[in-house]
Amino acid sequence: MKQRILSAALAAAFFSAPAAALAQDTDLAKRVEQLAAELEKVKAELAAQRGQAAAAPAQPVQPAQPVQPAVTAPAAAATAAPASALASDTVFSGYGEVNYNHPVRNASGAQTDLRRAVIGIQHRFDEKTKVVAEFEWEHAIASASDSGESAIEQMYVEREFNNGLRGKAGLFLMPVGLLNQNHEPTAYYGVERNFVETAIIPTTWREAGIGLSGEFGDGFTWDTGLTTGFDLTKWDPASSEGRESPLGAIHQEGQLAKSRNLAVHGALNWRGVPGLLVGGSVFTGEAGHKTQDFAGNDARVTMTELHTRYTPGAWDLSALYAYGRISNTEALNATFVGNPTPVPSSFAGWYLQAAYKLWQNADYALTPFARFESFNTARTYAQVPAGLGVPTTPYERVGTVGANLMIGQGVVLKADYQKFREDKTLDRVNLGVGFAY
Repeated sequence: MKQRILSAALAAAFFSAPAAALAQDTDLAKRVEQLAAELEKVKAELAAQRGQAAAAPAQPVQPAQPVQPAVTAPAAAATAAPASALASDTVFSGYGEVNYNHPVRNASGAQTDLRRAVIGIQHRFDEKTKVVAEFEWEHAIASASDSGESAIEQMYVEREFNNGLRGKAGLFLMPVGLLNQNHEPTAYYGVERNFVETAIIPTTWREAGIGLSGEFGDGFTWDTGLTTGFDLTKWDPASSEGRESPLGAIHQEGQLAKSRNLAVHGALNWRGVPGLLVGGSVFTGEAGHKTQDFAGNDARVTMTELHTRYTPGAWDLSALYAYGRISNTEALNATFVGNPTPVPSSFAGWYLQAAYKLWQNADYALTPFARFESFNTARTYAQVPAGLGVPTTPYERVGTVGANLMIGQGVVLKADYQKFREDKTLDRVNLGVGFAY
């Protein structure tokens, strides 16, 4: 730049007067010589600066402060895209749903509920280390006098290692079934989550502990860990909660969780064929925690399940079987005699589901579906003295037909009808709207 300015000044000095006058003006000649000397000096300084810059080590470019973009996929999964792909160290996600339920035999029982709203945050400390957290509110209002609930759905730190192994520690979702780790309203069919993965496998089942996961072979993934388990001392034989979901009534959710006895879990999945998933899991741990003067202090909870999903073309086919067992409940149930809800020794359920993407364009996708499920939260009870036990209940069988209408990539409208075989008063029409981002 200096060189160009000086050159322009020199040219101006040459052409501002006639050539004959310039030859006779000695003062002007001296000025020209002075400008030429200064020009050479500037050239020398520029050359010296270029040499110093070439010899100095390269300085890293400091990144600008990251801008937090909107995430286009739910974190559920806490499985959001890496921060490097999103050009941000911290990303936000979320999902929510509002549902309407109308019992066909009891119109006065119809209700609308903001079922849940969830905000997720994921922050990457570096390419291999991140923290994931999700905060959930249920039923619109959470207070001492309301039915709502505020909870931390998960919060853990994960580290990726060079060999593909991943380790995590904190409060995280159990790798059980098809729904527990992927339960955003855009990820499943029907207004409500299916009964088998809510009553038999408790929905959004999470434990505090450590976990390891990885891959091997041709399409195999595995997940294992050491975590907290269930607390059987929470069982209330006078309440119906245990009949609705045995494990849901005694889960600890990371809240002052009893940890005298820890639990172990393992899951294995195979995706070696495009569109096909086959897998299963097992979870086991003592639930009495050696509690003094508690009759069930040596009880053990075990949950096993098998699942598969196949998505050829426009079809989406899935099936799941789950079986749970609580051992050593005889002495405990003897103390519950006279109450309506003793502890079951086993509970189980299964479902089959088929969905077909009937119509799709750039903005919408319509997918009708049908699901049949059978489940029993009190399949068997341990032996008690004759005449003092509670009879086992029959399997409830529920058929659901409906459709999901996806709007863009993150909003879904849902409608379905559910028919109950045993308790027909539960037959209902459901409507819902949900979103995930």
